[in-house]
Parts: sequence; structure tokens; C-alpha cells
Amino acid sequence: MTTVFIAGSMNIKHLHPKVKERIENIVTSEFDVVVGDADGADTSIQQCLLALGGSRTKVYCSGSVPRNNVGKWSVRVVETKHEVGSRAFFTAKDLLMADVADYGLMVWDAKSTGTLSNVIELLARKKKSVVFVNKEKAFVTVGNVEQLEGLVSFMSDHAKRKADEKMRLQYRIDSLKHEQAPL
Repeated sequence: MTTVFIAGSMNIKHLHPKVKERIENIVTSEFDVVVGDADGADTSIQQCLLALGGSRTKVYCSGSVPRNNVGKWSVRVVETKHEVGSRAFFTAKDLLMADVADYGLMVWDAKSTGTLSNVIELLARKKKSVVFVNKEKAFVTVGNVEQLEGLVSFMSDHAKRKADEKMRLQYRIDSLKHEQAPL
């Protein structure tokens, strides 16, 4: 069975109709869905899944209980030794969702490092993402490093610098290039 990791930027509170249509296609196709428990896009995604009857949904959380589970779906608690509330603490659930998913559907504000990191983690696992770039109102497919660089081109210089500070963006891109280089 196909599993889709759906996530997005915390400051996106409302899903564009194009994103809702993609989620409806996922539900209609009876794909399994893994989603996080954060405020913002994760909660909006959960609300959309609930409205569409998305019963094949599992909520992942770091810590003992999810912050949000609007559909009262089954929960996968992800154990982590990282400090509660830290970036690494919450990233633990995202890494596991990238492991179990076959594809990603991301809703991105062109600056969130968490969402961008999810795309990179899926790509590192040889999995594609379809990313809705909110400010462009358009989908971008990321299945290789060149497409990832195209996605990153939507970021402002300031957002790129912040991503370099927070997640070593350029290093991660260079590492993926090295992995994909022919022998």
C-alpha cells in the first residue's frame, strides 16, 4: 500500500484549494497518510483529511501525546532522547515519517526549514515530493538534486542564510549531489 507523508509550514493556517484537491485524490485513492501533530499546516491538513473521511491516517508525535489529533486517528509516538521542545526533538517524528512514506506532499512558505528538511530527507531516501509553494500557488516536483535546487530558488537570500544556519542547507544539497554523482 502507498503511504504519503503530508506536512507543511507552521505559519500556513489555511490550505489552498489546489492542495485540498491533492489531498482528496490521496484519500480517494485509499493511500495511507502519515501526518505530524504541529499547529499550522499539520492541523489544517488534519482538518482537511477529517472532512474528506481520511480514515487511513496516522498521526506522528514526539513526546507522549500529540499536540493535535483532530480526527482521533491512531498515533505513533516517536521516542527521542533530545531535549523536549527542541528542533531535534520534533524532527525525530519527521525522520520516521520520511522512512515509512513512499512519497511526500508538502505545503511550503518558501522559508520554513522544517518543511524543506522533510523534502531533503525524502530525497535522501530516493523518494519524491510534490511541494506546493504557497506564494507561487504552484506545485513543484522534487525527485532529484536539480529539482531541489529549483525549489530552493524560491527562497529569499535572507531565508537561505537562515536555512544555512539552522540546517546547513548548502552542505545538505552538496551531500546529495555527491551521492547522486555517477561513479
